[in-house]
Amino acid sequence: MAKKLYVGNLNYKVTNSSLEGLFTEFGTVRSAQVVMDRETGGSKGFGFVEMADDQAAQAAIQALHDRDVDGRRLVVNEARPREERPGGFGGGGRR
Repeated sequence: MAKKLYVGNLNYKVTNSSLEGLFTEFGTVRSAQVVMDRETGGSKGFGFVEMADDQAAQAAIQALHDRDVDGRRLVVNEARPREERPGGFGGGGRR
């Protein structure tokens, strides 16, 4: 079963393809995405990688968590489900 990983403290120059390349030595990567800022278009310094199976995901966590990549110590762990946040801008309509 596929396992989604959170990858934090990425160098801001990391791309989707370079992130994928970092994880391919541990198994099949289904997807790799660096999260981008909507306003600036630049990296937010974190991303997500989906590994094809749990064994590959655990191997990647063991090898890459706290490893220096491009001058930054990576944080790699299992991604948690996204928390629900209140939406909207706080009531009040136009009159």
